[in-house]
Amino acid sequence: MFGDPGHAYVYMIYGFYFCLNVVTERAGYPAAVLIRAVEPLENVEVMRRLRHHPERDTNIASGPGKLCMAMSIDKQLNGADLLGNTMWIEDRGLDPDVIETSPRVGIDYAGEYKDKPWRFFAADNPHVSRVRFKSLL
Repeated sequence: MFGDPGHAYVYMIYGFYFCLNVVTERAGYPAAVLIRAVEPLENVEVMRRLRHHPERDTNIASGPGKLCMAMSIDKQLNGADLLGNTMWIEDRGLDPDVIETSPRVGIDYAGEYKDKPWRFFAADNPHVSRVRFKSLL
């Protein structure tokens, strides 16, 4: 998280699951965005196999640990350049008007920050992780 912006910060939680973050600030300043879920659009059968064949497609990558399992993201990708050839983020033309916000998930310990609308997601997308909240915008 202290690395260069535009790079992956991958870490393990609960001793089992990896999480993917995008570093967002200058090197040395700890700031990143957790990628909580993706909608599988390509290589869905590979992702399904890596996730041990979930019953529904909406369960393939609908959480940070599931996402990393489905996309084979592990500690080896920590520090990867997200503009590189191994792993990248690309604009698929999502209409910005469908993006909603809500409080973050699972951070009851965060005091005054737990209710901040720092979670962004595509409204009505069934692949969004966990409970969908009403927009605060």
